[in-house]
Amino acid sequence: MGCIRVFLFMMTRGLSWRNFDFLLLGAIVLASAFGTAMIRSAVAGNEVLQPLIARQVYFAILGVALIFLLASIDYRYWLALYRPIYLVIIIFLVTLTGFGQSAFGAQRWFTVGVLFLQPTEFAKIAAIIALARYFESVQDKPRDLRWVLGAVLWASGIILLILLQPNLSNVMVLSVILAVMLWVNGIQIKHVIIAAVIGALALVSVIALSVLGVRIPGLQAYQQERIVNFVVPDPDDTYGNRYNVQQALIAVGSGGVIGQGYGHGSQTQLRFLKVRHTDFIFAASSEEFGMVGGVLIILTLSIIIWRCIRAAQKARDVSGSMLALGIATLIFFQGAVNIGMNLNLLPVSGLPLPFISYGGSGLTALMIGIGLVESVVMRRKDLEF
Repeated sequence: MGCIRVFLFMMTRGLSWRNFDFLLLGAIVLASAFGTAMIRSAVAGNEVLQPLIARQVYFAILGVALIFLLASIDYRYWLALYRPIYLVIIIFLVTLTGFGQSAFGAQRWFTVGVLFLQPTEFAKIAAIIALARYFESVQDKPRDLRWVLGAVLWASGIILLILLQPNLSNVMVLSVILAVMLWVNGIQIKHVIIAAVIGALALVSVIALSVLGVRIPGLQAYQQERIVNFVVPDPDDTYGNRYNVQQALIAVGSGGVIGQGYGHGSQTQLRFLKVRHTDFIFAASSEEFGMVGGVLIILTLSIIIWRCIRAAQKARDVSGSMLALGIATLIFFQGAVNIGMNLNLLPVSGLPLPFISYGGSGLTALMIGIGLVESVVMRRKDLEF
């Protein structure tokens, strides 16, 4: 107990909760509370899914507690442990590839009693920590190809294992986080052009081969079908691969400006809209609360992202800035992709809506990320003297 007290003193000395970002916390609590309410509406009448409501509440409470705990501990302590954190995540991902439970053709979680643990959600936080530590260590190095490859290598260890599940959507998330960090840290334009050309060629090739019906190694059949259905939709495929997207569009459209009312969305309550508590919770929310509800969701997430970016701008060092920026990018990209697929602006990906979609692992991982951001805020550079 004595060692624990010494540790807590060292990590929290000089701490003032006046510096805590309560606006960020308020937006998080609001989004989580709204998400739980929408999950309750989405699973109403389904006895099998009823326990999800209580679980989401428990994870939200746990998450808020983690925010305060992590905010009280200097974020540089976790950065110092980046190697063991990275190694533990790698072990989990390797084990998941061989022994994890499958869904939609991918191995994504372990079953722990009545809970499902998704290591990939925590892997994204681990990758952000590792990259933040890397950019701190090379801040004085020239921005040459070796500098770029160093960051790519740290990210690729996790990315490749996630790709083997296969979980292409989260590979995209980590790739975007890596790209944003490289850009902010001053990657040379020539390297950006090279990466853009390679990425564009790869994207065009994947789309073309998928449309032509050519099997692509590393991609599951359902993933290629989603690409084809988005690029060349079949108007007669009412009950096939485009069913969920069509029902989502009907739900959003039927919500109008102010919605049909909480618990009264026809597509949601009559269960025409599938996975309405996870992938398509934005459509369910828009149906019941209308365009006003959809805008408020976007506004709340925007506040969260803004506060994370502000934390990055005021961070006392590069590692703190990259931590906050990485979390901001994670929330922005997942939110944009989820809303985009609900509106048929992007292919269906399976990425949840941050803080709102059901998912204990996803919510807990995001709360850990916010806790790290709060730790950065409470030790920002303008507090030094």
